Amino acid sequence: MPASSEVISRLHQLESSPPNPQRAEAYSSTLNEIIKSSSASDLAANLVAYVESILSDNIGVIGSRPLLSGFVEQYRDLQDNDVKIEAGNQIIQILAPKTVSFEQQDTDLKFALADAYETDEDFTNSAKTLQVITLDSSQRAVSDDEKAQVWIRICRCYLEEENPTNAVAYLNRLKQIIYNVTDEVVKLQFQLSQARISDSMNNFLDASSAYYSLSTERTIDEEERLHTLSAAITCAVLGPAGPTRARQLGKLYKDDRAADTAEFSILEKIFLDRLLAPTEVAAFAAGLKDHQLAKTSDGTTVLDKAVLEHNLLAVSRLYQNISLSALGALLGTDADRAEQYAAGMIESSRLSGSIDQIEGVIHFNTTEGGKDSSAMNLRAWDTNIQGLAEEVEKVTTMLQREEAAWYEAQVAA
Repeated sequence: MPASSEVISRLHQLESSPPNPQRAEAYSSTLNEIIKSSSASDLAANLVAYVESILSDNIGVIGSRPLLSGFVEQYRDLQDNDVKIEAGNQIIQILAPKTVSFEQQDTDLKFALADAYETDEDFTNSAKTLQVITLDSSQRAVSDDEKAQVWIRICRCYLEEENPTNAVAYLNRLKQIIYNVTDEVVKLQFQLSQARISDSMNNFLDASSAYYSLSTERTIDEEERLHTLSAAITCAVLGPAGPTRARQLGKLYKDDRAADTAEFSILEKIFLDRLLAPTEVAAFAAGLKDHQLAKTSDGTTVLDKAVLEHNLLAVSRLYQNISLSALGALLGTDADRAEQYAAGMIESSRLSGSIDQIEGVIHFNTTEGGKDSSAMNLRAWDTNIQGLAEEVEKVTTMLQREEAAWYEAQVAA
């Protein structure tokens, strides 16, 4: 829709008037009038016409810069988001061939337009707007902190749209300068983005470590720290069973704050090698994100696979051997699938055992003791002692926290 005839006429008069302070004041008054009096359907077109006028050759760069800076301030405060987006895109196109002369104003305008997109939760267009901001400039100095703020914002926008591929590209740019960045908020956002990218790409154990590291940062609000701890537990549960996950689960379980998270119940059962019931798994799944529930190549979800592998390890703690059909029944699947998962875990050294396909039996812990149960019994003894020691430690810690005076008296005695 074209600008109103009254606005066009007024702007033409201003363009042809002599260059003096009164003309600048008249332009400012005209902008205020456009914003105040234009209808919703005319406002975007009138704003575009205003910018075209102040950038005309009759005004000149020296006169245009302060007028454009004043416009950007007014534009940033517009309440109608649709108008901001419509006008902002057209004005950026008008400025494109003149960016060198108006770099700061162009940058400020793009930031304001990106804000408008984010208000509408259109994070992809916000990222695309931020991507065309000039950061390698001969006209103005752009610090590493300023570059980092733009790149981390682009990265976070793409993560909001579940697009880790594009997010990684800008995170990699940031990696090259992160050690020069002094903004602590950007550094924390960088760590969080690393965790979210690993999470989105199903590198759950890497994500868990990154989330846990963030949860220990004292500069973060306590509620946010607990939230990132919950994310760390969730990712650890979803990670592939094996020694690496066991170490991560142990670290999380021993953190006193873990008991305050909704995920503590499933964390405890996994850490103590207890079988997970379908109801517990369903309750945990209800809090997962879409990408964490995505189907794998065999038609199951990441959670299904993680639970099955965990239950398989739990069974190996209870039995020296078991038939594949009975194993399938315990795992809630068929014998063939139970054998397939067990074979994969044995092959990758995440489960100690061997499969007798002729007899249809799996023997656990054969590399440590074969059919001789002494190694198995010794291992079970060690596990029980470790579990008892950990429980005693937990009770002692609780007493120290809840009954500090009594605890000190006992220690002194």
